[in-house]
Amino acid sequence: MSKHNLTIHDSLVTPADRRTAFGHGSCVLWLTGLSGSGKSTIAAEVERILLTRGVHTYVLDGDNVRHGLNADLGFSDEDRNENIRRIGEVTKLFVDAGMVVLTAFISPFREDRDRVRSLLSPGEFFEVYTKCSLEVCEDRDPKGLYAKARAGKISDFTGIDSPYEEPLNPELVLDTGALSVDECVEKIVDLLEKAGVIKGVSR
Repeated sequence: MSKHNLTIHDSLVTPADRRTAFGHGSCVLWLTGLSGSGKSTIAAEVERILLTRGVHTYVLDGDNVRHGLNADLGFSDEDRNENIRRIGEVTKLFVDAGMVVLTAFISPFREDRDRVRSLLSPGEFFEVYTKCSLEVCEDRDPKGLYAKARAGKISDFTGIDSPYEEPLNPELVLDTGALSVDECVEKIVDLLEKAGVIKGVSR
């Protein structure tokens, strides 16, 4: 059947209705950076903190998604593009559902990240660059992937034989080689408060 025969059905509940009911805004925090830069660790801790404050939130992690939704994709440039395209559409649904969704994907190409941004309205997409030198990421190597890439056991590995394009104008840069996880989390929560996505609290 042709997609021209498909009809989009509008919900009786709007994103504004959901935000009012939940008591907070909705958006995507798009964490991008090299493997080992701390994306997943930071995203998980932000999710935990937000949940304690009554914020409806969820983390989409790169490895987890590739075990399910994107299990059919490899790591060629084309598959990386498709990986991020699908996730972009999923994050759009989460934002429409009134949630604060965090993503932890290397997402090495600017064009792919910008395409996701274009799916959302202003103030709904926050690019968070977990900036960390290749040397520090290799020294951490929590999954042993850099060692395998250097040994030729993994090909198309970002930072080794596949490029990473740094964000040009991210909403937030986290120097994860110098900042602690708690400090990074505090900066992200502060970003959400200043943007009016969540309410501030007395500290």
